[in-house]
Amino acid sequence: MTHDDPRRHIPRTDTLLALPEVKQASAALGERVVLGIIHATQDRARRGELPPEAVAATVLETLSSQRPASLHPIINATGVIVHTNIGRAPLSPAAVDAVVDAAGYVDLELDLASGTRSRRGTGARAALLAACPDAEDALIVNNAAAALVLATTTLAGTAPTGGREVLMSRGEFIEIGAGFRLSDLIASTGARIREVGTTNRTHLDDYKAALSDKTGCVLKIHPSNYRVEGFTAEATVTELATLCRERGVPLIADLGSGLLEPDPLLPDEPDAASALRAGADVVIASGDKLLGGPQSGILLGRSELIAQIARHPLARAVRADKLALAALEATVSAGTSPVREALHADSDALLARTRELAERVANGLATATRPGVTDGATAGAIAASASEKAPSQDSTDTRSEASTASAIEVIPHDGRVGGGGGVGVPLAGWALALPLDAAARLRTGTPAVLPRIHADRCLVDLRCVPAHDDAALATAIIAALRAAECA
Repeated sequence: MTHDDPRRHIPRTDTLLALPEVKQASAALGERVVLGIIHATQDRARRGELPPEAVAATVLETLSSQRPASLHPIINATGVIVHTNIGRAPLSPAAVDAVVDAAGYVDLELDLASGTRSRRGTGARAALLAACPDAEDALIVNNAAAALVLATTTLAGTAPTGGREVLMSRGEFIEIGAGFRLSDLIASTGARIREVGTTNRTHLDDYKAALSDKTGCVLKIHPSNYRVEGFTAEATVTELATLCRERGVPLIADLGSGLLEPDPLLPDEPDAASALRAGADVVIASGDKLLGGPQSGILLGRSELIAQIARHPLARAVRADKLALAALEATVSAGTSPVREALHADSDALLARTRELAERVANGLATATRPGVTDGATAGAIAASASEKAPSQDSTDTRSEASTASAIEVIPHDGRVGGGGGVGVPLAGWALALPLDAAARLRTGTPAVLPRIHADRCLVDLRCVPAHDDAALATAIIAALRAAECA
């Protein structure tokens, strides 16, 4: 390296680490991450990809975009409330506060008054029993699939004489996400699955004929991610409960979605209270779907069976951690959640917010197109056009000098429950329709926005967007549309 070699002017590592912004980033991200960014930037300068004088600024810019974890916060503008790909249920502020409190040392298995060991998850268990008084006891594990495996392992799994039979209707052999089949999960326990009935019709007599001294339990699974229509029949929980009591066999009802009580908006969605009143011995539900809490599996039911399941060695392997227990307790105790609020969002209120979003976007585009203009023809025209237009109508309004703005309109849009719940139930609402090429830019922008792509358009639905995020969402849309114009 010669005396005039520009690489001699690359800032030293200790010099960069001494910068106040870098010190702050080190405290938040960790020194290992910060050193990696510094060394990578210095290497770019050594290769001639970056001038030495730009190293410090590049390091600071890179650090400003870093997060302690690789997961990125997303604004859910799809209209799908329980979206599996983006983490299912968002936690309520109370649940988030509970998670933060539980992040340090907590009395997870300690009775502070006596100083002795206590039962894990007593607060969450008490909250569930208060919310669902038909249950005698409750057990919380790390997800609903684990709850099903634990229950069937306990009641019908491998024993010294071999596994017992689990009776299942052929119409309830469900495949869940990523290709996992519930029948395979149950078979992995050592239990033997006994198929009854047919795909579309299973009668009570089919269960009667299959019950024997080899039966460990009867399993009733709600088809939460599909629907069978037409020439169909199924045995109800009430019918099965009566039969199982007569034969001395436990009945497990896997509800899937996690409703603790009936919701008039979802009349066909089963709930824990109704299933228990109908006679189910054990009810299984998800914590992070319609209940609106953290990922967890909930078992509710007869105290002797819940205790038997909790004593199984597998229960230790699938128990819920302190963060999930804290979030679940806060969610259930509050009685509401962002999921419930999105599910019952008022259509007129959504329309008003969507029109306001359209006006904000229009103002932003007008300002960009004509500097100094904050409320021009573009803004007024788009706001005026935010009416109840069917999605299929052709948008031919001459609303603006800007072609991008003229492609924006407010349209009716049905949201969905998602997560396998409320199959086929439309949730009437509205969406801001944008040009299709805005979708990718919204997903990769800051903040990241996930819209819905439908009929060659990018749709932004506010059902799942907290109102305090509307301004940030408008800014993201404006940035995406400006980038499209410049491309």
